[in-house]
Amino acid sequence: MPRDDHRNTGRAVVLALALGATLGACADPGFYTDRREGVSFQAGNAVASNLAAQTIDPWPRAAFNQQINGDGERTQKAIERYRTNKVTAPQGVSTSSIQFQPVLAAPVPTPTSNP
Repeated sequence: MPRDDHRNTGRAVVLALALGATLGACADPGFYTDRREGVSFQAGNAVASNLAAQTIDPWPRAAFNQQINGDGERTQKAIERYRTNKVTAPQGVSTSSIQFQPVLAAPVPTPTSNP
């Protein structure tokens, strides 16, 4: 008889998992359909949709340029430095010509427990 109880328990677990998976599909469909940004699904931008559909060539001419200038010797040296883990740190990378001193934050007090 204990074997039948084990089978019934297994069946109950499988049934509970199947029921949970089935009910999980009953989520609010508005969660996926509301607040969608784009040129579709009632977004209210029919003019933008029509404009995108009627554009002949949306890419600028410069996007088709495959002759990109580059310095092969410099690139080869950079790859070799990267491969040997001898990368040089960037210098003078700043958006300002003014030198600022870092502001250190005050130390955060440790909380003490009141007895």
